[in-house]
Amino acid sequence: MSPLVRRHAISRPLCALLLCVTAGAVGTGAAAAPAVHHPKAAALGNIVPEPASARAHGSAFTLTRDTRIHVPARSREAARVGEYLASLLRPSTGYKLPVTTARGGGGIVLSLVGARGLGAEGYRLDSGRHAVVIRAARPSGLFHGVQTLRQLLPAKVEKSKPQQGPWTVPGGTVADRPRYSYRGAMLDVSRHFFSLDEVKRYIDQIALYKVNRFHLHLSDDQGWRIAIKSRPRLATYGGSTQVGGGPGGYYTQDEYKEIVRYAASRYMTVVPEIDMPGHTNAALASYAELNCDGVAPPLYTGTDVGFSSLCVPKQVTYDFIDDVVREIAAITPGRYLHIGGDEAHATGHDDYVAFMDRAQRAVSKYGKTVVGWHQLTGARPIKGAVAQYWGFDGSEPEVGAAARAGTKLVLSPATRAYLDMKYDKDTPLGQDWAGFIEVQQAYDWDPGTLIQGAPPSSVLGVEAPLWTETIVTSDHIEYMAFPRLPAIAELGWSPARTHDWGSFRRRLAAQGPRWSAMGIDYYRSPQVPWPGVR
Repeated sequence: MSPLVRRHAISRPLCALLLCVTAGAVGTGAAAAPAVHHPKAAALGNIVPEPASARAHGSAFTLTRDTRIHVPARSREAARVGEYLASLLRPSTGYKLPVTTARGGGGIVLSLVGARGLGAEGYRLDSGRHAVVIRAARPSGLFHGVQTLRQLLPAKVEKSKPQQGPWTVPGGTVADRPRYSYRGAMLDVSRHFFSLDEVKRYIDQIALYKVNRFHLHLSDDQGWRIAIKSRPRLATYGGSTQVGGGPGGYYTQDEYKEIVRYAASRYMTVVPEIDMPGHTNAALASYAELNCDGVAPPLYTGTDVGFSSLCVPKQVTYDFIDDVVREIAAITPGRYLHIGGDEAHATGHDDYVAFMDRAQRAVSKYGKTVVGWHQLTGARPIKGAVAQYWGFDGSEPEVGAAARAGTKLVLSPATRAYLDMKYDKDTPLGQDWAGFIEVQQAYDWDPGTLIQGAPPSSVLGVEAPLWTETIVTSDHIEYMAFPRLPAIAELGWSPARTHDWGSFRRRLAAQGPRWSAMGIDYYRSPQVPWPGVR
């Protein structure tokens, strides 16, 4: 047990398919009346994120030693989802749970037919006496349905050793699809470095809440974390330290590919970030020619920001960017490449605009979509660029103007979504420059209305960043992410009409025993009625 644990003991046809319990379209950003749930749905009422529809009916399904997991015969990807499910359930149940393509009417059935109208990530789950059937148009939907099935089983199903059953799934139907296509979590591995296993652990944890983008902050003043073969000193020297000193570390390209592969197996797209022109001291220290005076600064282990800048007038700067972007693009199958652009206080405005013009062209040259922090909107975002908002209240006029001009937005308001902010003044980890963020603060906002002057259609989704100036271990990651990460995940997935703090805090409380079973070191927020906590 860690010290922290001890210290803090649309259309009517679509609506019908989704079994909507209120009028209104699924997937819009507009505000609507809270959902009126079927009075018998309490047994299905602990799912996070809140489904588009959940209706209790019929008899419960019980997992037994004879249960099989049935998968489509012609889909290797669906079969992999079946094997993933079996690997989750076998340790705690002790059951063999064979994955088979044989037809059968009972057990757990994963099907790629019968889910029209639910989109690429949606699913329908039907549970009855003889079977649990998850239907989806694509394997990604099956995977999300599996996450819901996990939450319908007793929490102890998450344990790694055999437990006593019964393993019962309440009878009913869940029909579901996401509000936004981009539902992200960011891990800063630059301020403190995290191993391959630690990164995979976090990916596994956030998969439970249907996160589909994993943003890796790979470079900053304190460390460069990805090997670039044409610029080896970036990793071997620039990656040799971290905040407060210590050995730092970096990922080889093969290790980065393993992160990408592992995330993809959990239906997450990796979004790599190389922050520039600021937050670049590790690069400047590694290659003197990137500095305007040709003198390399020392490596940096502090936490101040805004003092570093690549040399905008030098052609060598853009040769460097081309090398880095080319190599990262080649090993990143996802469409996005993040170029940072925040807190470039050491770069004049005209130089910043000129630099971002050329950096964006480099990303486009190698076939990727530009993502930048919202300061990009103060330059000239190229067509198709995505701006990630990290401000406070959405009042920046340039962000709204860019959104009206076609720039898509990912919302990570620091006062709501920054997982490195303290919960309160007594939180032993984190920072407070954006204020304290308790769970209700993280949950109670609407992405569709945050940015003033931005049309709701400009919002691509949400992301919960975790900066790591004070975060050193997996326990630290978990303590700051849980229970706030599920709050942001629900804003990204659930229809706006379901948004209700009272409902969320009750459903969130039911996640506590599950996190304990998973070994997650979570914060026992006094705002949440955790079972067994007074």
